[in-house]
Amino acid sequence: MKNTSLFDFIVDKPTKTVSINMEFDADLSLVWDAFTKPEILDQWYAPKPFLSKTKHMDFKVGGRRFYAMVSPDGQESWGLQKYTSITPKTNFKMLNAFADKDENPQLPGSDWDLNFSEQDGATTVNINIYNESAERFERVLAGGFKEGMTATLENLRALLATLSKK
Repeated sequence: MKNTSLFDFIVDKPTKTVSINMEFDADLSLVWDAFTKPEILDQWYAPKPFLSKTKHMDFKVGGRRFYAMVSPDGQESWGLQKYTSITPKTNFKMLNAFADKDENPQLPGSDWDLNFSEQDGATTVNINIYNESAERFERVLAGGFKEGMTATLENLRALLATLSKK
């Protein structure tokens, strides 16, 4: 394994797209599991001091993940991910949207396209996020998306370092 540090976060306002590229010092199977298994997702999928809490998840085409970002004082902000395409250990696509506590999505959401590749014991994840609504795109960016996503992916990097040693 090598010391990996690749991290790109590119905002393209004209196309309403965010592209994130990050390399992890972990094998592909472990990184894939970290994105697709709720028991691992909930260990990293929120910027600290927030926690992720999956209410239910069915990782299959047509399936969904309903989860909350929980603040230190217990406030829950809900999200819904609907899986639209899955190619195991290579790619999955989903619609991601804010939701209320009863799982009603606040549309429009954003389309996420996640690609996974492995080389020399390191795994690269490329995430492309498209927002149909320019208003939603600007609101998400203004709400600290870059900082939150960066912190969240650093949580994943730390967790993978721990899990890779087991």
